[in-house]
Amino acid sequence: MAQSDIGIGNVTPNAALVQMAMAYSRSRVLCAAARLGVADALVDEMRSIDSLAERCRANADALYRLMRALASIGIAEETTPKHFKLTSLGRLLRKDVADSAWPAVVFWADLLADEWSLLTDCIRTGKPASQVRDPKVPSRWSQEPEANAIFRAVMGTAPAEDYASIAATWDFSQAGVVADLGGGGGALIHSVLERNPHLRGLLVDREASIDSARSRFSVEALSSRCRLITADLTQSVPPGADVYMLKHVLHGYRDSDAIGILRNCRAVIPESGRLLIIEFILPLLVSHADSRLEGRLMSDLNMLAVTGGRERSESEWQFLLEATGFRLFRILPVADDNFMVHSVGIVEAKPA
Repeated sequence: MAQSDIGIGNVTPNAALVQMAMAYSRSRVLCAAARLGVADALVDEMRSIDSLAERCRANADALYRLMRALASIGIAEETTPKHFKLTSLGRLLRKDVADSAWPAVVFWADLLADEWSLLTDCIRTGKPASQVRDPKVPSRWSQEPEANAIFRAVMGTAPAEDYASIAATWDFSQAGVVADLGGGGGALIHSVLERNPHLRGLLVDREASIDSARSRFSVEALSSRCRLITADLTQSVPPGADVYMLKHVLHGYRDSDAIGILRNCRAVIPESGRLLIIEFILPLLVSHADSRLEGRLMSDLNMLAVTGGRERSESEWQFLLEATGFRLFRILPVADDNFMVHSVGIVEAKPA
């Protein structure tokens, strides 16, 4: 890549490293667009920069400079000088469209970026951002009135078909009742029940998540087959299933807290039952650059900074399971190119 492609006046022979260092710039541009409501102001029309600035309550000259940057990355199009309209990609930044990206952009580029800004101190101390932050400086999360709704929109509203590969990887034919613990909006249990009409299901999560999941299970075909249960997994796990699933739940917890949840699972699972932990499985050795592995390792650092949890290797999962009365039976890789679920594995455990 030519030095001129790096941007912002860099003159350096280390273009690749500088590009990595500047990777935040697109994120901040997207975040500004989302926070200003640019897409909602444009809707499906072309608007002048003055009209747009009035709708966004922004300085016209500064907004023009942002809009040109947005046009350069395919979010908007400058149709005539200082007149802009949304592209099909930019339309997803509108709050009112199906599959809106607005919550995800704000979640990652604003709320969690604030936690990541303290990553150096998190690594120095081994503590999450909430514990190393200056108590006089409030977090972006605490200042966002819609924080919990944004979290649920990002984590709980994926379509069931996104989890079809997980549902297809493990054989549910001999199961009777499957519980999805910490299942959020219910996409995974929906996919499992859809594929296995003989099954009944339990969706278990905190009250706000269960409330947001109700519409998914309001259709008659599923409402009679899936109970929605409010519970705090750190306190107890409801009985009544022979297969319990935990998808991207335990990575959010330190080992000590993950052990507590697993013990709660062990207390209710029948001796012939199965526990399915669906998570990224880290390798023992990282010997070369790998973009798919990079995503898993970035998730590991995200857990460190945001929750204090971690992604784990096979041996680390084995340790947690053996400490809680389970035996690691096998790990099944999930073959799927969907970016939401790629590289996960199903850690299948039996009561010891």
